[in-house]
Amino acid sequence: MAIPLQNAIRLPLLISRNIFVGTNNCNKRYIMTTCTKLEKVLENLEKNPFFDKYAKKIAKLQQTNPEEFLQRVEKEEEKIQRKREKQEEEYKYYEGQAKPYLKQSKQPEKAKLNSIMKIDMIQDKTKDEIINIWKEYHKDKDYICGILMPEQFNKMFERGKQYSTFLLPLPRKEGYEFIVSQFCGLEIHMTPLLWYQTHKENAPECLTLVHYIEFKDEKGIVLMRGEFDKKYINVQEAQCLVNELQLYYCTDNIKRLELLKIFTNKPNEFKHMDLIAQLESIQLELQ
Repeated sequence: MAIPLQNAIRLPLLISRNIFVGTNNCNKRYIMTTCTKLEKVLENLEKNPFFDKYAKKIAKLQQTNPEEFLQRVEKEEEKIQRKREKQEEEYKYYEGQAKPYLKQSKQPEKAKLNSIMKIDMIQDKTKDEIINIWKEYHKDKDYICGILMPEQFNKMFERGKQYSTFLLPLPRKEGYEFIVSQFCGLEIHMTPLLWYQTHKENAPECLTLVHYIEFKDEKGIVLMRGEFDKKYINVQEAQCLVNELQLYYCTDNIKRLELLKIFTNKPNEFKHMDLIAQLESIQLELQ
């Protein structure tokens, strides 16, 4: 993913919705090794967002049955360790997926619709028929697809020339993860901020959007196809990123346009929390 290095992005990967802080003291009647172990366990527990909710129950169990308390926590630590090992495996996978450097001066070849389906078989179909065929064709495939009207497409890619790189917040269970997006030719490439920070311009992609313009003039539609990495995002998350992208690049919302301008022209003034606030305001509007 070729992202200009001069526009280095230095934002935290994950913004947590809730942060809790607690305090505790070790009971002196326990032997030294147990006390030390309990201190470490409780220190880890305080980092859990649900610590305040269960603090009294934890304290009671700690005092009445410290051995059972430790056994329960050790089981949880084993789960965390397994999760950490899984994340390390995923890291190695993505590290192996890092791509060769793509020079900024070199644009990718224009995607050809004929490479994935026979155009001559649908050339004489109506616009609505082609839309239905396109959707049906991708129904059971590991892709997302969409249709853009020429005015939408033109606005998106004209704006993409001005603001070629941007951040999109992706909702996660723990908070929000930032995804870096970049326009390149008729393609839009997306990669997690973590992988961009690790691999820079060689970062592997989690979503790639390709646009086919063969029917743009004759039928008045542009066909879009998105290929996503199932190991990192699911189909709903891929669609969420596409929807966010279109809200910034296909509509004329003043606040969203201002965020594009600040990110591109005044990066030192850019605030990532503004992206989250904007996304949450959109969700409230939909509700």
